[in-house]
Amino acid sequence: MSPEQWTRATPSGDPPSETPAATAAKPTREQVIAGLRATSEGGADLVQLLSPEGQRIHHPDFDIDISADQLRDLYRDMVLVRRADREGNALQRQGQLGIWVPLLGQEAAQIGAGRALQPQDMAFPSYREHGIAWCRGIDPTELLGIFRGTDHGGWDPIATGFHLYTIVIGNQCVNATGYAMGQRFDGKVGDDDGEATMAFFGDGATSQGDVHEAMVWSAVYDAPVVFFCQNNQWAISEPPERQSRVPLYQRAEGYGFRGIRVDGNDVLASLAVSRWAMDEARHGNGPVLIEAFTYRMDAHTTSDDPTRYRMSDEQEAWKLKDPIERLKAYLIREHEADQDFFDKIDGEADELAERFREFCFNMPDPPPERIFSEVYAEESPQLVAQREDHLRYLDGFADDEAVAGGVS
Repeated sequence: MSPEQWTRATPSGDPPSETPAATAAKPTREQVIAGLRATSEGGADLVQLLSPEGQRIHHPDFDIDISADQLRDLYRDMVLVRRADREGNALQRQGQLGIWVPLLGQEAAQIGAGRALQPQDMAFPSYREHGIAWCRGIDPTELLGIFRGTDHGGWDPIATGFHLYTIVIGNQCVNATGYAMGQRFDGKVGDDDGEATMAFFGDGATSQGDVHEAMVWSAVYDAPVVFFCQNNQWAISEPPERQSRVPLYQRAEGYGFRGIRVDGNDVLASLAVSRWAMDEARHGNGPVLIEAFTYRMDAHTTSDDPTRYRMSDEQEAWKLKDPIERLKAYLIREHEADQDFFDKIDGEADELAERFREFCFNMPDPPPERIFSEVYAEESPQLVAQREDHLRYLDGFADDEAVAGGVS
């Protein structure tokens, strides 16, 4: 008996026989891949309100009424967020940042979801949610300290309704679920003014135990949390078919709540579905999983080389689905947006980029004692002793420099 036969043996010890029915029921690898990736369209269940060509589509369950001014605001959001992201990428290449995590291509998913949040809501990001930060009123310059290594985040999570970035993959889902459970226990759900929580993560995070644990607990306690998965097709270097045998949004059924797949390159659909999901959560109807079917147009981080694991023709195909160009075409065709409007937004983007760069170039290095002062709310004798020892150690280098200066 071969090792494979041994591991698949029946209780009697004999190799199992594959019946025609069993063989037919088991999906092939090709079927699995087709169901997960659904070419590059997202499949029949994909919620879409704006085609890649900028044509308006009406959906029976998730349609949306939106004014021309609101559409222009969404376009402005995406353009400015993309420009800040491109500047962050360039600053890292110039040695000004230790690393940068690009969001190129995912602007519609983030702006749509971010604009669905109400002031009383809470958002828990991973490390790529620059668009969500923008929607929560956080200036892009406040993100720079994380990637320059000077702080862990320069904003107040309570005041902004936006938690600090989470580097540990999937951990924010557990934090979001705990926060949402607190919202329910405190009686803050049940009506239009209720609170809800949204957790943001990528397709790769769905393979982490933290995400599974979060979904189990959220289902058991009917926590008002929306899990927003940005399926950008590549978990660093692995595609979805290496992570799951079913489309990611279908996993929600196993936990007992609703899952839905939305076109993540369609800002209108992302906004409409996110509004619906958050409304469900804030009214006490339990958690929801949204899979935003999108694409990471750049590297996973600036330390990554995507040419080693994906083909250029795939990226070229997704360029035709660019979320900004899609909305731009719709604005021109249906809402008479002229060149002056687009030039004005481009001018704003240039000003933001210049301010972003100048802020980065002039960021002061934090004093060494800060690593001790920002750890605990109250000092302990051990912390004070550690700080004094460390500062004495650093002062010793200053004495050596002075001696060396005198000798020369």
